[in-house]
Amino acid sequence: MDAIVITEKGGPEVLQLEQVDTPVPHGNEVLIKIKAAGLNRSDVISRSSNPYGTVIEREIPGLEISGIITAVGPDVKRWKTGDEVCALIAGGGYAQYKAVDGRLCLPVPEGMTFEEAASLPETIFTIWSNVFKDASFRAGENFLVHGGTSGIGVTAIQMIVAMGGKAYATAGTPEKCLFCEELGATKAINYKTEDFAALLKPIGIDVILDMTGGENTLKNMDILNPDGRITFINAMNGSKSEIDILQMMSKRLVLTGSMLKPRTADYKATLAAEIEQIVWPLIAAKKIRPVIYKVFPLAQAADAQRLLESSTHIGKIMLTVA
Repeated sequence: MDAIVITEKGGPEVLQLEQVDTPVPHGNEVLIKIKAAGLNRSDVISRSSNPYGTVIEREIPGLEISGIITAVGPDVKRWKTGDEVCALIAGGGYAQYKAVDGRLCLPVPEGMTFEEAASLPETIFTIWSNVFKDASFRAGENFLVHGGTSGIGVTAIQMIVAMGGKAYATAGTPEKCLFCEELGATKAINYKTEDFAALLKPIGIDVILDMTGGENTLKNMDILNPDGRITFINAMNGSKSEIDILQMMSKRLVLTGSMLKPRTADYKATLAAEIEQIVWPLIAAKKIRPVIYKVFPLAQAADAQRLLESSTHIGKIMLTVA
């Protein structure tokens, strides 16, 4: 089968289209003929560094896919050949086929294209795990996401609003800020020209989903209400931050973070069941919709990752697989 392989650590040019063996499903796995795959920042980390302290030889990147089941393992009960699904995976999405734990598959929502469906798993699973489980977001609370027009950001805004909260966001251009507000954000702040802390402190934030880290951490703590929570999913502005311990004590703040990719299949399966029960109906009701910026063919994965690294996009960048 065709697959995009990380031939060595480096820039996008190390992504090469090669022929590799087609996987065979075992146990509770299903074999998915991939129609589309989503790009995520984790893919860039896999390509350019040694993620999580590991070295994976000739890795195939890609954390979310959609397609058609073409074979099932002997222990699969729910799925059958011909079912259209999207799935969260821990790598291997930039390819024609992928064997996936059946518990990590969800049905393609009715009326949705494969490209749209493949844009959902990584963002929704990440937000559900970090915001709704770890940070215990509740209806009526104020929420802030940094990077409001990223794949995570556009989904987080919609999920928060659909679940009864008020969403706030930061973004880097007036056009991106307007897009966040059109998605449902109460206010979006241009972090390049405005001080988000000064504008949001009078309002008070309960939960912050942060992918920036660095100098924003103290500002984030300052705008939190008592019992506020910050959950980190990246540190694009730097992994080292100062914190105000006395402020954390006086306001009873909680700082946490996680990486979804290395979590166990059992943990992800629990997320999948909760998401299908709670979030999938919101998608069916059109309260959450995919936002796709551009679609590339599989062979142009390097160009797709260059676009991702430029941060000029709004929403998801996708690969389509012939």
